[in-house]
Amino acid sequence: MKKATNLRSLAAQLIERVVDKGESLSAILPGAQKTLSDKDGALLQELCFGVMRTLPQLEALIGKLMERTLTGKQRVLHYLLMVGLYQLLYTRVPAHAALAETVAGAEVLKRTALKGLLNGVLRQFLRQQEALLAEVDQGSQRYWHPSWLLKRLQAAWPEQWQQIVEANNQRPPMWLRVNRQHHSRDAWLALLQAEEKVAFPGDAQDALRLESPAPVSQLPGFDQGWVTVQDLSAQRCALLLEPKDGESILDLCAAPGGKTTHILEIAPQAKVLAVDVDPQRLLRVHENLQRLGMQAEVRQGDGRTPAEWCGDMQFDRILLDAPCSATGVIRRHPDIKWLRRDRDIPELANLQREILEAVWPRLKSGGTMIYATCSILPEENHNQISAFLAAHIDAVAETLPQGQANGWQVFPTIDGGDGFFYAKLMKK
Repeated sequence: MKKATNLRSLAAQLIERVVDKGESLSAILPGAQKTLSDKDGALLQELCFGVMRTLPQLEALIGKLMERTLTGKQRVLHYLLMVGLYQLLYTRVPAHAALAETVAGAEVLKRTALKGLLNGVLRQFLRQQEALLAEVDQGSQRYWHPSWLLKRLQAAWPEQWQQIVEANNQRPPMWLRVNRQHHSRDAWLALLQAEEKVAFPGDAQDALRLESPAPVSQLPGFDQGWVTVQDLSAQRCALLLEPKDGESILDLCAAPGGKTTHILEIAPQAKVLAVDVDPQRLLRVHENLQRLGMQAEVRQGDGRTPAEWCGDMQFDRILLDAPCSATGVIRRHPDIKWLRRDRDIPELANLQREILEAVWPRLKSGGTMIYATCSILPEENHNQISAFLAAHIDAVAETLPQGQANGWQVFPTIDGGDGFFYAKLMKK
């Protein structure tokens, strides 16, 4: 491998951008993977996501192994050390290779004088690993979550918070949605099994969970639109919406388009308008529609100002996948733990309320709205819907399976779907 593409140094630079500069890993990682092979791209992702997942433990270990934290221009080596420790703790990379590649990363980062320091710290960890881990895996830091989020989870879900945290700290399962316009789930599963891959059906009609994640290039017919990568919980949104052919349907906050295309798989003759505020993410909606050979109108717009993007149009059904804290998808985006702040929650709840109020008049009498978030915090979910129902006499909530009258909260589970919330609102 060329020194210029030393994966450990690249991972350290990306992690520094997330932790110290507040950038999103899902926004910056794909650009770094573009020049890499599938294998190297997967390892880079594993290193970055893994460090984000286990950050408090790695910070505590470095605190035990070093008298002074690396700062300033040497700060990137702090994150390179984390990458080295993560490999030794959680990957199958042999210890000698992990050490050699991590130390070589210092040279790529033009910090050659500190190679000896890195080597010494990592070797010391290997000698004292058991005792060090026993010391640092104490107290609240053993949950690998910021204290503000732990407090919110404990207050909201006193019986379930530990299982939520445990699920958040796992690698996410890879869920697929079989395109019913091409194959039944069982028929496509047979094609997958012919490739000697194993998958398990989920409780959503088109859902399959791969036994182990695989590149999309290995999925039969992916380029032809036969299958889409989409979490089990996200798949329930379009199923609960129950779209019908010929209906006018709004998919609001639609990017990257997974739910838009699912609506069209269920009701290919529906007239779908997909709207999102982010023009860059809307490119993904166009790409997904093109891959699946589907038609929808795609517009850029703010959910709080529908007159600007739909005039006086009204819709038979609206899917509002509201902007939220994303606290239900932490295992897919572990940097959320370190990018989100406690003060964000009331701000997000206010934004959700503004969008709900703005688009409710766009729903026809007798129409259906699904309000969904990938959050597990009541302020964004049950509390939001309870307040909306109290303020709108023309709104009725349908009781969903396993849910309360004002919505259905799903928690992340290790082999199941992500954390999600759904409310089904009918307009009188």
